[in-house]
Amino acid sequence: MLTRKLIFAVMFVLTLAAGAVYAGGDAARGLELSEDCVDCHGDNGKGDEDTPAIAGLDAAKHVELLKGYQSGEIEDEDEMMLDYVADLSDQDMADLAAYYATLE
Repeated sequence: MLTRKLIFAVMFVLTLAAGAVYAGGDAARGLELSEDCVDCHGDNGKGDEDTPAIAGLDAAKHVELLKGYQSGEIEDEDEMMLDYVADLSDQDMADLAAYYATLE
């Protein structure tokens, strides 16, 4: 019984650690990755009348949106977002989201 509890505790801690690594995007790396994003969202991430603002967006929500575009779950009429997110890894998305979350 003690062994089962120990195994469960170790698995729980490892799951939390893995989530923390993913959730902890690197904003400096996100700035480097944002070169493509500025074409539409602007240097400040505020977008314009045709492009939504992403500056200050909650990082978790931002990752959710990027994954939605990548999977096709979110409709992308002109497929611009699909082109930009197609090759992004989960860590790339977390880094971009961390960077844009720092902007006002």
